Amino acid sequence: PWPVGFTLGPFERVLGLATTQQSLAEGGSGASVPILHYLGNSVVYASLSTACMVFFSLIAAYAFSRLQWRGREFVFSLFLAALMVPAILTLLPNFVLVKELGLLNTFAGMILPTGLFSAFNIFFLRQFMLGLSTEIEEAALLDGAGRLRVLFGLTIPMASGPIITLSILGFIGQWNDYFWPLLVTSDASVQPLTLGLAVFKQSSPQSQPDWAGLMAATIVAALPMLILFMVFGKRIVNS
Repeated sequence: PWPVGFTLGPFERVLGLATTQQSLAEGGSGASVPILHYLGNSVVYASLSTACMVFFSLIAAYAFSRLQWRGREFVFSLFLAALMVPAILTLLPNFVLVKELGLLNTFAGMILPTGLFSAFNIFFLRQFMLGLSTEIEEAALLDGAGRLRVLFGLTIPMASGPIITLSILGFIGQWNDYFWPLLVTSDASVQPLTLGLAVFKQSSPQSQPDWAGLMAATIVAALPMLILFMVFGKRIVNS
């Protein structure tokens, strides 16, 4: 049967448009969540983290696939070994490092561990670059172009497909990230939406959480990913 008594009350409570009295009258808990603030934090966190992760992976992949330097294969084998290390084992060392750097409760503390290094992204991009023809790059070098100009002017445009793929998948992963932001943040000013939903659930003044409001907040949190999937769905599935 179709639901009866359709109401936008849960969305109004989540967006802070309902008073405490209205919330309690509709069966809510009276709690509210600044969801637009948490949404903005998630956009900043996911966007900057993805941009850093893809950029530094590109630089490293180019160095492993095009430049000749002593110990290249050995260092790359270490990168491959990093793929076999469970992510949970790196949480504590990363947390201690972020704490010692004084980056707790900052976007930098959330972004740097994943933004500076991604073994899979480096491996994926390196393998793709090895399959690219080097003739165009060699011609550009003979014409006087530097390595950076070749990278940004030739290699990156030719590798736009895998770059876009990694960017989409990385953004989705960072958007849904929960445990790492939970470890390094306790200040609502930088917490992403995944933590905002947990705060909303735990801040109910009554014993029973506002499940309708929580589900409404979850829909709002999922909307950007649904839009992203509708726009890039074919590329995500192919990946």
